[in-house]
Amino acid sequence: MSKHHPKESSTKAVGLITLTDPTSPISEQFRTIRTNIQFASSSDKRLQTMVITSSGPGEGKSTTSANLAVVFAKSGQRVLLVDADLRKPTVYKTFQLNNAKGLSTILSTTQNVTEIAQDSGIENLSILTSGPKPPNPSELLGSVRMNQVIQELRNAYDIVIFDMPPVVTVTDAQIMASKVDGTLLVIRENVTNKESVAKASDLLKLVNARILGTVYNGATQTKDQGYYYY
Repeated sequence: MSKHHPKESSTKAVGLITLTDPTSPISEQFRTIRTNIQFASSSDKRLQTMVITSSGPGEGKSTTSANLAVVFAKSGQRVLLVDADLRKPTVYKTFQLNNAKGLSTILSTTQNVTEIAQDSGIENLSILTSGPKPPNPSELLGSVRMNQVIQELRNAYDIVIFDMPPVVTVTDAQIMASKVDGTLLVIRENVTNKESVAKASDLLKLVNARILGTVYNGATQTKDQGYYYY
């Protein structure tokens, strides 16, 4: 596994508040989300793989994915954050990693995850970047090879988080939501409208996705408190 260590200044710039300010109210909200997910796992079937998506762009799903991955890792679990947004990837930028190889590489070759996944510089957290942009993201994600990769990830990690494109825009999130244990929908105050949320929910239900809940992002009720889970 190759090792790349992010600079703290760069992580601050891209919103890894659970790393740069772990005592903040927002960081506490991410820990609350983690607790709720763990409770959902223990009260029903084990929740090991999850998709994080939104109805549209600019709602904070990638920031949510990265911060949630950090708090799971800090609880002592082996975590893999997968950038499964093969169209507009951002995870490699967040963690200052090389994106020459990643998920698209694995899906189009016989290479395994442990050969391609990278060290985030945070204990217990590994990153699988998106890799080179493929011409057929939906087909790759819906392939038999993707099913094999998910099983490989289950065997190697305690928690696997897939950062996906918006569900209303393309079919990628729908495809992956049908394959994983649960899905979180991120919405943002003054950005997301009710119709988009309803459509996103309908699209996920259409593929029998297990919707865990919603991360409500961008509220300004108090100075720092910007993430809620319900």
